[in-house]
Amino acid sequence: MTTPVSPPRDLGHIQRWMQAVLMHPVGIAEGIASTEARRHIDVGPDQAETVVTRSRALTALERLGIYGYAYYARLLECLREEFPVLMHALTQEVFDAFAVGYLQAYPSRSYTLLQLGANFPRYLAETRPREGGGEGLPADWPDFLIDLATLELTFNEVFDGPGVEGECLLDAEQLQAVTAERFYDSRLVGVSCLRLLPLLYPVHRYFTAVRRHDDPVPPEAAETYLAVTRQRYVVRHYELSPPAYRLLRALLAGQTVGEVIGQEAHAGGPDLGRFAVNLRAWFRDWAAEGFFRSLERGS
Repeated sequence: MTTPVSPPRDLGHIQRWMQAVLMHPVGIAEGIASTEARRHIDVGPDQAETVVTRSRALTALERLGIYGYAYYARLLECLREEFPVLMHALTQEVFDAFAVGYLQAYPSRSYTLLQLGANFPRYLAETRPREGGGEGLPADWPDFLIDLATLELTFNEVFDGPGVEGECLLDAEQLQAVTAERFYDSRLVGVSCLRLLPLLYPVHRYFTAVRRHDDPVPPEAAETYLAVTRQRYVVRHYELSPPAYRLLRALLAGQTVGEVIGQEAHAGGPDLGRFAVNLRAWFRDWAAEGFFRSLERGS
């Protein structure tokens, strides 16, 4: 009796089938049985050897399992490189446990590994314990980890994203030369690499200490506001006071300088003299640090 021979399969179908199998977050057998894999080649786990031959020592599932393990090992390595300070705070063993859960919840869908950790802070927030931070840990410990992951992700995005190197930006001298009337009626256009972060912890201090190869104690909770940008391909961060953060956020949202100053002056109470002094210093420092691309007339 002749054993039926399967018709030859298109290489593209085999490649897409293997991708679906190896990238499945649960395992190889589950990947083969998945709808995505069966859309390309309709076989079950017990028929894997009709697609991938066995070797002398390993079955088809075992051979595929080696590739699957290597794939996830590479993704874990990438996440460790993307969040080294978070890994320091957690230890590698605990970090890897979080990372495996993350890859199952948010499997890689992009052609580039630059997007791999884009949802990691969200995953930490979604899986945050409802009560307490874990055995022997402060109740707000998860908030510290979420903030730390958010900061590292922001640094990575600013470093890898579009910048303004080689461009002429609005500097402090140009800003001072603008008449008060024109300045108040204008909008300040922020550079593409500028990000604002409201945080519950001063995680930038912990981050800096770890990058210096210190072993710092996690800081106490304290509302923190940061501006993160890039100059000459170096990512920099700046701590902002709450009023400065509110003002800068409104400016980047497209409000005119006059509108923003009026709102903040009204909210700031009677100490308008100090506010005016701070305002001049903020605009001077922000322009000097390259926060703004240009000054445009408001509509």
